[in-house]
Amino acid sequence: MAAACDGACSGNPGPGGWGCLLRFDDGSVQEFGGADANTTNNRMELTAALTLLEKLSVLPRHPDLSIRTDSKYLIDGFSKWINGWKRKGWRTASGSPVLNRDLWESLDAARIQGLPLTYVKGHSGDPDNDRCDVIAVAFSKGQSISLAAGEIVAAPPAVDLAPPALQQLLTRLELADRLAEGEYGLSLMELAQLVEKPLKTLEGREAPWRWRDWQVLPLDDGRWRLCRDASGSGRPHGEERRDG
Repeated sequence: MAAACDGACSGNPGPGGWGCLLRFDDGSVQEFGGADANTTNNRMELTAALTLLEKLSVLPRHPDLSIRTDSKYLIDGFSKWINGWKRKGWRTASGSPVLNRDLWESLDAARIQGLPLTYVKGHSGDPDNDRCDVIAVAFSKGQSISLAAGEIVAAPPAVDLAPPALQQLLTRLELADRLAEGEYGLSLMELAQLVEKPLKTLEGREAPWRWRDWQVLPLDDGRWRLCRDASGSGRPHGEERRDG
C-alpha cells in the first residue's frame, strides 16, 4: 500500500484544493479531493493529510506504510512542533497564536501510531505526489476531474521534471517560508547564504528591503527576519511553513 497527499491554493489566501490517494497492493487506487473558496495552501495540505488518516484508521496497513507529502510544514508540525504548541496553550515560540489550530487539533486526534509522514520533493517526478498535485490544482480551479474509486490504475513512470538549478531554488524558497512563518532571526551571514548575495552587498543595510515574495526586516539585535510581502502576487506551491 502507498499513501500520498497534496494541497494547492491560488492567491494564498484564495481558492484552494486538496488531493490524496491510496494505492493498494493489487494496483487498485482510491483518490479523494475537495475545494475551499477562500483558504491557504497550508490548510489544504493539512486537510488532505487528515482525510488520509481518517481513511486509514479503518483499513489494514503494512507496518512500513508512510504518508508521502511535499509539505515540510505538515511534517514538522505533526511530528515536532505540535507538542510544544499544546504545552504553550497553542502558542508559537514567539507567543503568537498557532495558525490552523482547528486542523492541527483534528490531525492530532486522528494520529495513527506507527504511521509516519515522509517528505518527497514536489514536482520531482514522484508519480503519486504528482497525481495528488493534479487533483488539488483541479479542485482549486473548479475544473472537472475524474477520481479513481477502486479501479486498478498503473502508476506512471517517474520523470525528473525540474532541472537541478530549479530544484535548488525551490528548496531555498521552502526554507524561506519556514523561516518567515517561524519568525526566526537570521544573522547577516545566514541571510546572505539564503538570498545568494555577497555578504558585502548586505553590510550597511538598515532599512527593510524586498527579496522575491518576502520583506526582509531588520531586528534590534542586528539580525534579520523574513516576512511574507502582503503586496505580492501570491507564493509558489508548497511554501509558507510555521515552527513552534
